[in-house]
Amino acid sequence: MVKSHALAAAKQTFALAPGLTLARVVVVRNDLRRPCILSFAVTRAAVESIRWDVAGADEIVASVASEVLVERDGVFGDLGPVDALMNEVYAELAAGARRALADMAAGEPEAAAEYPAGFAVVDVETSGLSPEYDRIVEVAVVGTDRNGNVVDEWTTLVNPDGPVGRTDLHRISVADVADAPRFSDIVGELTRRVAGRVIVGHNVQFDLRFLHAEFARARLRMPQVVSLCTYQESHGYLPGLRRRRLPDCCHAAGVVLTDAHAALEDARAAAGLLRVYLGSGHDLVDTHRRLPQHAARIGWPRVTGTGAAVKVRPPAVPPPIPAPAGALAALLEDLPISDLLSEEAPLSAAGYVELLAEALEDGVLTAEEAAALAEHARFAGLTRSDVDAAHRGFVLALARTAVADGRVSVDERRELNNAADMLGLPEGLVKRLLSEADSEWVAQLSRACRPLPGGWAHGEPLRVGQKVAFTGGDPVRRERLEIAAQAAGLRVMNNVSRLTTVLVTPEAQPDSRKGEAARQHGTRIVRPGVFEQLVANVQAAAPEMSVAPNAEPEVAVAAVTGRRVPGVPASPAIIRAWARENGYVVGPRGRLPQDIQAAFVAAQGAI
Repeated sequence: MVKSHALAAAKQTFALAPGLTLARVVVVRNDLRRPCILSFAVTRAAVESIRWDVAGADEIVASVASEVLVERDGVFGDLGPVDALMNEVYAELAAGARRALADMAAGEPEAAAEYPAGFAVVDVETSGLSPEYDRIVEVAVVGTDRNGNVVDEWTTLVNPDGPVGRTDLHRISVADVADAPRFSDIVGELTRRVAGRVIVGHNVQFDLRFLHAEFARARLRMPQVVSLCTYQESHGYLPGLRRRRLPDCCHAAGVVLTDAHAALEDARAAAGLLRVYLGSGHDLVDTHRRLPQHAARIGWPRVTGTGAAVKVRPPAVPPPIPAPAGALAALLEDLPISDLLSEEAPLSAAGYVELLAEALEDGVLTAEEAAALAEHARFAGLTRSDVDAAHRGFVLALARTAVADGRVSVDERRELNNAADMLGLPEGLVKRLLSEADSEWVAQLSRACRPLPGGWAHGEPLRVGQKVAFTGGDPVRRERLEIAAQAAGLRVMNNVSRLTTVLVTPEAQPDSRKGEAARQHGTRIVRPGVFEQLVANVQAAAPEMSVAPNAEPEVAVAAVTGRRVPGVPASPAIIRAWARENGYVVGPRGRLPQDIQAAFVAAQGAI
């Protein structure tokens, strides 16, 4: 290990001094009670020729270093003093190294306490999404050891010298922060708690961007730190989640989160995730356990504490009651963000889409939120095409969620169009995406259908995508049948029209508005017992059924036949289905190869 650190020091020296061709490394014990234990010289050319990934430290020193001085003590081969082996020049080098170490120790009597090894789980609540314009209003740090066990906690409200932003979200008012310390008052204590540690957070880049901005306002330079994001790493440790917000990951990992959007509670929850990750036995654990040794080498600014008293937010009693969710918020709640990105999208795009979902949850995208999103995209290294693809995938995922229950409400359609407009997507895209999502939904459910049982005696079976309605009867049984109908791929409607396939009612001639409409349109009327048999044996969609609600005729033809109609682009879902039927290998997501698209167009032209 000593030789490994010495070689790393030589490598860093050459990196920092381009004109240097030779370096001598002298190692002394850090407790000052033992003399020099290692000395060698190494050239830049020798260091650049090292295969760091395959060679061990002993092998490297033996092969590339010169003037090596080393002694081994005892049966375990510990490095012993080599001063007696040195000539006058080397001895002076060792003495100088010991004096420098003594000076450092004298100037930093609390160095070990000030730079603890391990992780610092950080969470900030802010007045908005843009570090350039918005400020931190609360910060928390939960310190852990290398195994993720909590060793200390600290939190305070912060006076932003301005607006506090969305009080409805973080529940921090202007009055709460009026007598709270400013960031410049607590930056010394904050630095003491994070320096030397790996910075951890859920979507940690968001927190780091705000910390960098606040350090700059305090006329300090925050270093580029070693960090670990519990959101990004959840793809490895918690695979298969539809959403990866902090509450989603905590629920999947069995971690308690009692008060979301309170900095200390969020930091505690992320620390719980870290502990679960590090104790999981996953292949990633060894890599993440080594991060603290890299973090300990990061230099932080020396900041004298002001002694300002922290202010802790009062506990939320009674617990906050969330506002009723609108149609868009309801769609976002179960949005499978991990599935909406193409296979070519960078991993950092997932964090951008999570931030996008949070900004759009209230159905409004302000200029400040748009600017913050653009800034986050730049920070994450996303290109214009990456962002455009993320926006389209985001609205497509919303459309898939909207059609998952077999119907798209007026509110859902309005919110989808509103979201597409806010994101600058083409007019009419929502209608096409709904058609595409509905076709995928019908096709997926149709593939799961089983043949009718022998001796079928209930007439024409129901098919995926058909519309059914209910009237009268026991409310509990009716609700159970409605849920079963939706699960089987039927569209449960609130009225009866010429497109309704069956009306379910316990009455032979129902005396209701739906019953009257059914008689007028010739809609089939069935009893609940018969419907139970029908819904248990729903068949694959007939061609005329595989269309989105309210789809235009030519779009419907393309959706059900896979045949390209002039002027109407075929959806990727249709091309994928055609490709699989014709022996092409295609994935469920991502860009379709040009040769498959060309083959599809040629095949349609030959029909």
